[in-house]
Amino acid sequence: MCCPGLSSDSAPYRPSTESEQLCRNRGKALPSIGRVLPDVVEFESMHESETPVVALVDDEQNIRETVGYAIRKAGFRVALYADGAEAWSSFENTLPDMAILDIIMPRMDGLELCRKIRSVSEEIPLIFLTSRDEEFDRVLGLELGADDYLCKPFSTRELIARIKVLFRRMALNSRKQLPEEEDILTCGELRIDRLRFTATWRDNPLSLTVTEFRMLHALVAQPGHVKTREQLIREAYPEDTYVSERTVDTHLKRIRKKIVQTDPEFSAVESIYGLGYRYNPPAGS
Repeated sequence: MCCPGLSSDSAPYRPSTESEQLCRNRGKALPSIGRVLPDVVEFESMHESETPVVALVDDEQNIRETVGYAIRKAGFRVALYADGAEAWSSFENTLPDMAILDIIMPRMDGLELCRKIRSVSEEIPLIFLTSRDEEFDRVLGLELGADDYLCKPFSTRELIARIKVLFRRMALNSRKQLPEEEDILTCGELRIDRLRFTATWRDNPLSLTVTEFRMLHALVAQPGHVKTREQLIREAYPEDTYVSERTVDTHLKRIRKKIVQTDPEFSAVESIYGLGYRYNPPAGS
């Protein structure tokens, strides 16, 4: 029997036996919410180490324990919180390196927590965990600045893959540029670094999420060609098959908005009625 909210390919979890056995093996008590899993230091001192800290905020205990265990097994440290208020109380002192947020929670929901995090940091990757019938909340979460989302039930392997992509982008962005590491796609004034998941328009950096980057890259790789929403979903969400076409529209709207902020005349991303989208570089590009 699998834990609620996780798909069948996730490892089953038995809170009353497995977690206790893990803790007995380490000689420690069961982890409390807002503290990290066994053998990990308390949240306040997490940044003393180079190992990234992933905060998991979900009001379902089984998801916290199962997903927290999977993230820790993947090599990251984990901080667990039962709701947004508890998480924000800790984040006000020390921010994690990444946050995974459920949307519907008591006291403070994931959307409000996302707003608060984005008010102090635009850099921390944010992933939402949502139910399939919460499309409005998913779209709103993306508009608030979330990097990605997964629908319940989900595979822990899929979540770990998303986490690693986001951390890889952060690591590459922080490293000094080396000539042999360049993998640049240039289309007129738009420059895309496919290794660092970064893009610039007229040398102005664009603050794109991983999903926005993938979607823009899919369009720019074939300028003038129309990409259907289904094609864009496949390229932007290779690990997820439960993404609505409306989500594509939301991402493209955000991409346009971010480029227009640097160039009010930008109009290269075109919507083709009944078909999809295409990237049409300005004449002479």
